[in-house]
Amino acid sequence: MARTSAFDKEAAIQNARSVFWSKGFEATSIPELENATGLSRSSIYNSFGSKRGLFDAAVDSYLNEIVRPRLRPLLQDPVPSQALGDYLRGLAAVFAKPESLPAAHGCLLINTASAPIAAENEIAAIISAYREELDEAMGRGLHALRPDLSVERHALLSDTVTGLVVAAFALVRISPSEAVRLLQCAENLLED
Repeated sequence: MARTSAFDKEAAIQNARSVFWSKGFEATSIPELENATGLSRSSIYNSFGSKRGLFDAAVDSYLNEIVRPRLRPLLQDPVPSQALGDYLRGLAAVFAKPESLPAAHGCLLINTASAPIAAENEIAAIISAYREELDEAMGRGLHALRPDLSVERHALLSDTVTGLVVAAFALVRISPSEAVRLLQCAENLLED
């Protein structure tokens, strides 16, 4: 198969992202990627350099198309006071739909954090940066909602809400109802 155009390349990345998201990097085979992307093995290697190169492109796609649009209201200036509650309720609504990709597969990066590939420095740095981006978004949303909090209380509550979001993503594949409950707990903490 000839090298793909930019549009086809994006579609191939999105299709590969779905496979990596559902199976993980290590469990995804090249034949599965060939089937999902419509690319031959040689085209995958010519376009992305390796399976890992395709995975890296899928992670970038995941961050830019799935994660950051949901976080955008928490990272804008000014942050609307209801943005954090909206984020938590919106995520809970997605988790409550078993057919949604996040409910079925959790978070691509949180899943990757517990996989062998996470031992690679570059992947560990991407996961760490994602965690920091999530924590910054939660902190900004919390400050917009509760500017009255002391610095110490703000830091503690922000870390707790971020931890509950991460835990919800980790649990959603096993127990969507427990993941939703954790997000509801996070939302309840905002009112204390």
